[in-house]
Amino acid sequence: MDADGWAALNFCIPKSAKFRHSKFPMPRSARERLEIYVLAVVSDRLSGPVPAFLRFLLKNLSRLYSFIMNMRLALYEHRILRSETLGCQVISIGNLTVGGTGKTPVVEVFARALQQNGRKVAILSRGYKKAAVPFAQKLMNLLTFKGSERLPPRVVSDSERLLLDSAMGGDEPYMLASNLPKVSVLVDKDRTKSGRYAIQKLDCDTLILDDGFQYLKLKHRVDIVLVDSTNPFDNGYVLPRGLLRESSKHLSRATFIFITKSSGDGSPELRKHIRALNAKAEIAECRHSPQHFTDVFTDVQQPLTFVQGLRVAAVSGIAAPLGFEESIERLGGTLVYRKRFADHHRYTQQEILDVINTSRDRGADLIVTTEKDAVRFPKVERRDVPVYFLRVAIELLNGEENFHELISRLCFK
Repeated sequence: MDADGWAALNFCIPKSAKFRHSKFPMPRSARERLEIYVLAVVSDRLSGPVPAFLRFLLKNLSRLYSFIMNMRLALYEHRILRSETLGCQVISIGNLTVGGTGKTPVVEVFARALQQNGRKVAILSRGYKKAAVPFAQKLMNLLTFKGSERLPPRVVSDSERLLLDSAMGGDEPYMLASNLPKVSVLVDKDRTKSGRYAIQKLDCDTLILDDGFQYLKLKHRVDIVLVDSTNPFDNGYVLPRGLLRESSKHLSRATFIFITKSSGDGSPELRKHIRALNAKAEIAECRHSPQHFTDVFTDVQQPLTFVQGLRVAAVSGIAAPLGFEESIERLGGTLVYRKRFADHHRYTQQEILDVINTSRDRGADLIVTTEKDAVRFPKVERRDVPVYFLRVAIELLNGEENFHELISRLCFK
């Protein structure tokens, strides 16, 4: 769950809370324990008087949260609060729900297409769960730049070099910077400030707001919104009773809608629902297509046929792990062990060693994780079982003409 989600779910659940569902193993941190418990309550997987009372409480908090979000949007729409402009293309890629829509590969596709068509692109990210700057360095920065508002953003990549690791830059920014060597990636909560830095210091002329649909402080030219076909609008409630960041009716602000994780059937019912909320936006449909396997520690690549007939242990710390695990089975691997951590979990050496030991005991031939998880894996000396990540990319199933027309408009008009 991301920072916006935690802002709405900041209440206390005792450490002694018991999980009655096998899909929710006890994580090591109190925060992850809280996250897993809350998600189990919100998704109605837990029964009993305490979860029922919590759902009642969360439902009323959702009404308050929805009112606040509606008021905030109204203040911007009536220009009581003003969105800043930076004099360049600003494209937002985001979603209505918290996590799990497959946003990072879509950001990568747009950034690469824009860069290949001559734009100087910078991706602006909040950098959720990035490591804090050491106190001594933070103090020096404050003295040097005379105030936190003047501190420069963290530059993960300047379009020529990788400058930060995943801990200091954040998982998704580091992954994007690794896969997009000619695109700048910057991290800061104030994306207006990081956008200005990208323009002035890195000569960028196109800004992509990663997870920017709710970031109204900076004026967007285009709002690209992702809708997960497997769980489009969760249970219909906004945070904290559901996973919607704002009401689904606000999909009307989108200029382009990506239906992600599609089965290829055209999603007729979902399209009908989307059209009822937004009659004008262009729509494209895509799925996350596996590309190859890469050794986490040596970068050696293997074809997708590599796992056929092998016994596989699946390890992940993402919002929606089921799709990842099913993709391994579709590729011919037999899952003998599944280990799920909370979204954005920062792995320790001991946890990886425990996974390797259990995988070996279960007779696994290899361990497979996601690319997003791989950037958080620490180096380990013992590799009794090889560890690979599954590289995926976006495959457009329909709406490709709409996509290329949008890129053309952004680049040449």
